[in-house]
Formats: sequence, C-alpha cells, structure tokens
Amino acid sequence: MAIHEIKTKAFLFDMDGTLVDSRPVVENVLRKFSEKHNLELQKVIDYAHGRQSIDTATHFLGNNDFAMQEAKFLEREELLPQSLKLVKAMTGAKELLDLIDPNDWVLVTSASREIALERMKAAQLPIPKITVCAEDVTNGKPSPDGYLLAATKIDIPIQQCVVFEDAEAGIQAGINSGAQVLAVNGFVNNVPNSVYLVNSLDKITITHEQDFYRLSFTI
Repeated sequence: MAIHEIKTKAFLFDMDGTLVDSRPVVENVLRKFSEKHNLELQKVIDYAHGRQSIDTATHFLGNNDFAMQEAKFLEREELLPQSLKLVKAMTGAKELLDLIDPNDWVLVTSASREIALERMKAAQLPIPKITVCAEDVTNGKPSPDGYLLAATKIDIPIQQCVVFEDAEAGIQAGINSGAQVLAVNGFVNNVPNSVYLVNSLDKITITHEQDFYRLSFTI
C-alpha cells in the first residue's frame, strides 16, 4: 500500500453509502417492492444502488404512471420514523465533514431533498448548505448532471472538485463529469485506473492550505 495525495478546492459528496449508512432501510424497502412485484431482490438491490427511486421503478415496471406511483411508495416508506431510526453515519463521516468549510462542500444525492435532509439529521451529520437532489436534475446518475450542477452552484470548475462515491452509477457519474473521484467504503472493488479506492473515510486526512485542500490517503 502507498500513501497518495491530491489537491482540491471543493468536495462533492454522495450521501447513501458514502456519508450515511442507510442499507438496512433501503434493503427493507426494496424487499417490499420486490415481493409486491415478484422481482428477484438481489437484482433490484444491485440496480437501485446509487440511483433515483424513479429510475429503479421505471427500469423494472416500465415508464408509465404506475411506476411513478410506486416510486412515491418507495420514498414514503423511506421516510417512516421506523426507517429513519435505522440510519447512521458512515465511519469517519462526521470527522471528515468537520474539517471542511461548509461553503466548500455539496451533497449530491439521488434521494429527494426531503429524504436527504431527514437522513443527514438522523445520522447526526452536518446539514449541508448546498445540495443537489433528485428533483434538481432531469437525468440521474450515471449521468454527470448532478455533479456538474454542484460545481456550478459552488462556483468551482469541476476539474478542481473531488467526488466521493460508493456505487458504480455514482462513480461513473463522477468520471463523466471530469472531477477527481474517490470510491469509498469498500462497496466496489473494480474501478477504472483514474479512480482512487479508499476503504473508509477515516483513512483520509484533510488539511486546508490557503485556497485549496490537501487530501492524503492510503491506496
């Protein structure tokens, strides 16, 4: 293993699986969805990881009004109090965010804004000043639209931003955007050579130097 360093001016964070551990919630909701529609659970989980609810519903049920209603069902289930009680922060997430100026990071998530804010609150993580959520983009991940919009909102060229992701769809979105990309928390193993693979957020150190941040991590 070797220590690697990169420089960045801004941080673009995915939420689920990156900052927030919502796997028990998501898998429970997807289990209900799969049983309801006689779908193979693992195939649904594999496809849904990192994607918007509407994209998952239309992929398995077709692009129709029924799928739209089922996507709303998924989101309602995820907002139930018993669902939010299962949400927790990923190891090292709070400590990492505490090292970054609130104006220098954006939450870029496939979740709705309501779900995103409720999950961040349930995980006892800082509430982001700037967000890009499902309702802000027409095309969800792996489209780069969310990350490109985030760079615009923070007024930093995307090439000077670093994306933190855990899912294949999100990693591809980061690559497509032109940002530097870190794949974190060990949910994917095979990534392109341009992507840095870091097993846990607590393996990353950040120092703020004048007008940029220096990240150090073991790969």
